[in-house]
Amino acid sequence: MSSAASTDGRSRNNIKPGAKVQIVLKADQRTGKLTEGTVGRLLTNSSSHPHGCKVMLTDGRVGRVQRVLASG
Repeated sequence: MSSAASTDGRSRNNIKPGAKVQIVLKADQRTGKLTEGTVGRLLTNSSSHPHGCKVMLTDGRVGRVQRVLASG
């Protein structure tokens, strides 16, 4: 299901606390700039989201997951 390099961030099953991810912060949605971090907790309750599941990183930043780099 996942590619060798990264996994899609639209499915909640792919994202676990402690996973290394790239997210788009709310302020960066227009530009699409990616921010890398570690998932602290998942904020999206549904099993999937078309724009990426919302997460809070361990440093407190919140955004939507674009890629899962390494599972937690």
